[in-house]
Amino acid sequence: MKILITSGGTSEAIDSVRAITNQSTGSLGKIMAEIFLKAGHEVTLVTTKNAVKPAEQSRLTIYQITDVASLIATLKTLVKSHDVLIHSMAVSDYTPVYMADFAELQTVTDPAQLLAKRNQETKISSQAEHQVLFLTKTPKVISQIVEWNPNIKLIGFKLLVDVPHEELIEVARESLIKNKADYILANDLKDIQAHQHIGYLVSKTEEIRANTKEDIAQLILERITDD
Repeated sequence: MKILITSGGTSEAIDSVRAITNQSTGSLGKIMAEIFLKAGHEVTLVTTKNAVKPAEQSRLTIYQITDVASLIATLKTLVKSHDVLIHSMAVSDYTPVYMADFAELQTVTDPAQLLAKRNQETKISSQAEHQVLFLTKTPKVISQIVEWNPNIKLIGFKLLVDVPHEELIEVARESLIKNKADYILANDLKDIQAHQHIGYLVSKTEEIRANTKEDIAQLILERITDD
């Protein structure tokens, strides 16, 4: 099978030297890619500059993206030629629109006007004592996957922070239905440590626990090849 994996975390530029991003290292994506390669599958890894990556090999192709826009442009083409997408990338929910000196805002009668502006400077001045950053929501990438390829097997990921187990599973199932996924890997940040990564592979009918990144990767491999 041809397996498409997204890994790492996107980064949204504020100006040419600043960005907002997240703490994803891409380590789970790397492990999944290695396990699928070992099982004899072709793997395409869509990842980011700072994410960890498998060693180069003949059945591995790597694409490097930066932000949500480049992720969408890359996936829209690749999804059509793959059998499975494992979407483990931490995708930015918001992207910067405008960064303004707080003092400037005191003179604005309609703050909504700022949302139509874009910073023109290559590097925004650091002279202001306080800056205000305006953000706008990014498109939900996972919600577009089945539109691009109705036949693809889709495994999404849902990360929450310090919630009851019942809520974690409920939110995962909502994502499963909304995005027409085959599975959602539900995990809570409090359960992710150096040698532990508790996750629950959730479908419409089952919920299977894994305790490490290697367990998660192996579980996904088994479910995909058994279906």
